[in-house]
Amino acid sequence: MRTEHTQQTEAVNPHTRQIDQVTTLEMVRLMADEDARVAPSVAAEAERIAAAIDAIAARFRSGGRLIYTGAGTSGRLGALDATEIQPTFGIPPGRVVALIAGGERAITGAIEGAEDDAGAGAQDIAGLAVTAQDAVIGIAASGGTPYVIGGMQEARRRGAFVAGIACNRPSPMEEVADLMITPLVGPEAITGSTRLKAGTAQKMVLNMISSGVMIRMGKTFGNLMVDVQSTNAKLRNRARRIVEIACDLSPDAAAALLARCDGEVKTALVCALAQIPPEQARHHLRAANGIVALALKTPVS
Repeated sequence: MRTEHTQQTEAVNPHTRQIDQVTTLEMVRLMADEDARVAPSVAAEAERIAAAIDAIAARFRSGGRLIYTGAGTSGRLGALDATEIQPTFGIPPGRVVALIAGGERAITGAIEGAEDDAGAGAQDIAGLAVTAQDAVIGIAASGGTPYVIGGMQEARRRGAFVAGIACNRPSPMEEVADLMITPLVGPEAITGSTRLKAGTAQKMVLNMISSGVMIRMGKTFGNLMVDVQSTNAKLRNRARRIVEIACDLSPDAAAALLARCDGEVKTALVCALAQIPPEQARHHLRAANGIVALALKTPVS
């Protein structure tokens, strides 16, 4: 299933052949020069990333899930993104899910051979009862990880939207994905160490996709994260600061408004900006599917 001879991620980088013989400062500069190639490679995939966001948001809006499947570094990046979405954007558990070859133990330790089991990838997707409502993203720097491809094949068989993120082109992933995102970062500073540029590129793409979907779901007002869950002191301060900024209020006034609105940032914003009581603000938000900008356009009754 793998095509090692075509993998850019396994090629030897001519710029870093002597990386073990230069000064530490020069070593850092060599790695920084390689890292500078990552952002342009991701930017080159902008149209495909945007298409993925729109396809996933449509399914998410109708109650579907976003599911990542990966192995090793790629799997851990998916797990990181899925974990962070819930508190950042107030997403209920189970809406963004990460599968990793070898199971949860593989998040903190290597599970040898797990990535080569295509059947396990398919079983893990089947275990989530994936349907046509869901979106599945396979993540693999090589584009040929059997566990990931097995999961993508099963997801496609079940009618889900299937996207792939890889740093090689062509790759076996292309045969099973509805959409491929391929930031071509070139050979790594340390040959084959895809936790470097490829991992950075994958993280950037995942950030864009998940954040873009949440924006489309109304989880921001402008660039303010208005569905933040105030589960600790830092997030409570952030919630108050968001209300301060959006409503041009003092810290004390913002805190008092949030208290009146039971700590609900969106309710506080609509309450202040539309000059209506909290319960009416909630009604407007429900009518606008939780999108603050639309709720503010709802005629005051």
